[in-house]
Parts: sequence; structure tokens; C-alpha cells
Amino acid sequence: MQITNPILPGFHPDPSILRVGNDYYIAVSTFEWFPGVQIYHSRDLLHWELLTHPLTRSSQIQLTGNANSGGVWAPCLSYSDGVFYLLFTDVKSRKGAFKDTHNYLVTAEKITGPWSDPIFLNSSGFDPSMFHDEDGKKWMLNMIWDHRKGKNSFAGIALQQFSTKENKLVGPVRNIFSGTELGATEAPHLYKKDGYYHLMMAEGGTSYDHAVTMARAASITGPYLPDPDNPILTSDKSKSDELQKAGHGSLVETQNGEWYLAHLCARPVGDHKCILGRETGLQKCYWTKDGWLRVESGPNPQWQVQGPALKKAPVEVESKHDDFREKELKRYWNALRQPFSENWISLTEREGYLRLKGGESLNSLHRQSLIARRLESFHAIVETAVDFRPETFQQMAGLIVYYDTDDYVYLRISRDEQLGKCLGILHSKYGIYDEPLPKDIPLPDQALYYLRVEIDRKDLQFAYSLDQNTWNKIGDVVDISHLSDDATELNSLRFTGTFVGMCCQDLSGGNRSADFHHFYYTEQDI
Repeated sequence: MQITNPILPGFHPDPSILRVGNDYYIAVSTFEWFPGVQIYHSRDLLHWELLTHPLTRSSQIQLTGNANSGGVWAPCLSYSDGVFYLLFTDVKSRKGAFKDTHNYLVTAEKITGPWSDPIFLNSSGFDPSMFHDEDGKKWMLNMIWDHRKGKNSFAGIALQQFSTKENKLVGPVRNIFSGTELGATEAPHLYKKDGYYHLMMAEGGTSYDHAVTMARAASITGPYLPDPDNPILTSDKSKSDELQKAGHGSLVETQNGEWYLAHLCARPVGDHKCILGRETGLQKCYWTKDGWLRVESGPNPQWQVQGPALKKAPVEVESKHDDFREKELKRYWNALRQPFSENWISLTEREGYLRLKGGESLNSLHRQSLIARRLESFHAIVETAVDFRPETFQQMAGLIVYYDTDDYVYLRISRDEQLGKCLGILHSKYGIYDEPLPKDIPLPDQALYYLRVEIDRKDLQFAYSLDQNTWNKIGDVVDISHLSDDATELNSLRFTGTFVGMCCQDLSGGNRSADFHHFYYTEQDI
């Protein structure tokens, strides 16, 4: 059985992998997207299904107002004494010298929930994780952020005991490891094997110098000795046809004693731009005779990996075509910064349609009426149909390809004083707004308008139809390589990925709604 990477294509960064019995789980970061944290399930490490989201309520996470690429960072999923533990960071601010990073814990007896309201842990850094020791003690780790001038911002790995009786951290905080020469030490995970505590970290920064490094100690508090062959995993950035940005790993042992390392990775489409975001890959590992962890194929990630000695277990994946005839949304749908609520979205107000009630602008960090799913292929066709009757130019609805409030391409219906109901394109690149068409296209008055986008790597082409048979291209081919983490023009790191979806704005405050008849997402085999 061969595993093909990435195992979770599209925006699935910071994987935390866990086995409980015969079941494998991976939790990934979701940042400003709601619901918070995606958990995938597998029984063979080859076939994965999106199983659940632990953070579904406002009482668990408040993302309204969080910055782009803020919100839920680096979840850590673990299991002990019949309880699932999920730690995560809620990043409230991240630019400049300071970072406001609040770490929380939620628990559940079943992976599908219900998950508890959060317990606050600390705010000293990000990337929290929990280690359950053999003696019953529980320890939290996180990287330490140092804002001071002249100091290493990535100041080391904090260790502190967690009391299940008091539901809080107790005892002294120890900085157990300051990192290696690669720097940017983060994403700590502890594992115990053969009498050693093995500390796994991400280093080098979450871009093209990203890496997984190791250190070990006989005592949990140290001292920790770095692996002499660090890094154990990193990409060869000179080879653009290979998996890039490999790092931020976590480790799992199969029922049969095989070891696998889950890690983030990325695939550039050109000019080092990764429009799908950071994805999840898997590498097979082994332990050396002197007790160090090694990737079986060497330190560079591979596209094809030998699978475990487990029976194949295919999964039933949700249909990528949604006709909005079910009572609940499919699990792959996401909202920006707010829970799904009848205040702005409904599957019941008009049977067979998804209704979006006009919200704030695409600049808003608060209440956008936008629902989207991850783009998981370089080659895809997306189609929707919408019934929308705008009364002013401030009312818009349509099909969007979205990275964040700075970067998106939007095929939207609106109203113009001279043209009446019309179709046009809005484009924001690195925060610079544009309307690339010389003139919007007038639309006849009818029930449904069909909108489509075709994506071929970095090239995007919009089209529309009045009957779903004859399609008319609209606008030129758009280069969407700016819909990526690698937007150096913004002088700021970003961490999410491209989404495709539907949205509706009413900048007049009238909540004019749009009814979407379907949303078809089709990946092309090329």
C-alpha cells in the first residue's frame, strides 16, 4: 500500500496526529475560519475523512475582529484516561514586536463531542501541546515569545505541569530548550521511548527553510541534547518539483509498531507561490540503534511513502456537489470569524436554496456573509446559481475565490444606476482594490444566474450563463498566485490558503438576501 502526499491537500497546516485503538486522527489549524479546528479520521493512514470540528460555539472561541491569519493556531490532539484533550492558541494580534496569544484546552469523552467550553492556560507564546507521562502527570509545552529588542523572539520551549483536579497550570515554568542554530523554535511535542523524553520541534520558520528537529533528555525537565543529525526532515528548496516547506511534525505509532511523521508541506505553482496553502503530508520513520528518530527515505519529504501493514479502509466522502436540500450544512463548509447562524445564513427559509443575508464588506474582520470551502486541487471548476435582486450598488452577491481581506477575486451581481442589474468582477491584490472590467455587463431580469470559475494552477477564468448551457467568458485570465502565503509584497507572513465560495454584501445595512440554488465543486484530472 502506497501513501501519496499530500494526504490532506489544500489548506491543512500544523497537523497533530493521534492513534486511539484502531482509529487515527489528525487535527489541523483553521485560523480565522469557523468552525475552529478540523479533525480527520482514518483507519489505514491512506484514506481520510473530515470527521468533526471541536470549536463550534461562541462560548468556545470568539474570532470576530481577529486579524487575517490570526485565530486558531496549531492544535494539539491527545488522549488519556478516556478523555480527548485539544489544546490550541487564539491569536488576537500578531504584527510587530508583540503577539497576543491565548492558549486554551477543551476536552471530550468522544472525538465527535460534545466538546467542553475552554479552560484558559496561559498567554506566554503559541503552539501549546500536552504530554501525558507514564506516572499520571500531565505537562503543557509551548514556545515562548520574547518581544524585547535585541532578544531572540523565539525564546525557547516552556514546560509546566497541568493539574486535572484544579484545571489549571501549576508549579514552576521551565524553559527546557532554547533551540538549535536553525532558529524560530516552535511547535513542541514530547514523546517518551526507551527511557528518553524526545522533544520534537519546528524550526527555520514556516516557509522554505522550515524543518523538523529533535532533542532528548533522560528527565522531562532536561537537559535536552540536540539530535546530532538535525534536521530530521526539511525540504530541498532548490527542487521546486518536490514537496516544499516541510516542518511542524507530530508522531504516531501504529498497532504494529510502525512509526509515521505527519508534517505540513506545500506545492508552489511558480515563483514560490503556494495557492493551496500549507498541506499535510506523511513520512515513514524508524528509530536508530542509538535511539534517534529518522525518516526512512532521508531528510527530504517524499511524494510516495510505504503505507503501514494495515487493512485498507476506504471512507465515504461527502459529495462535492451541494444542492442545499439537507437540513444541515456539509462538513466542508466554513464561515469567516462567526458561527453559522440564522442571523445571516439559512437552509430553511427557502426550501432547496441556501440563503445568505447581506453582511459587511469584503474588508470586514467582523460579520461577513461568506461561506466557502477549501480549494484542494490546482485544477478545478466551480459553479453556482443565484437568485439575487439588488436595489442599489451597495448590494452584491456572487461567486468568490478568496484568500483573505487583502486578496480575492469576486464575480458579483449588483445594480448600477444606468445599467440596472449587472455583472462585474472585483479584484483585490495585496490590499489594492480594482474593478478590471471596462464596464459591467447588464443582466436581464430572470430567476437564476449561473456563475462559474475555472482554475488552472495560477490562472483563473470566470464565466456566466443565463441558461446553464451556453457559457460566456467574462474578463481576462487572472493570475491568482497572490492568493498565497507567500505574499512578500505585504511584508507580512500569512498562513491560510485559497477558498472558493459564495457571499453576499449589503453595505446599506438592509440585509438584502441572495438565494443560492447549488454549488458544484469539480476537480479536474490533468
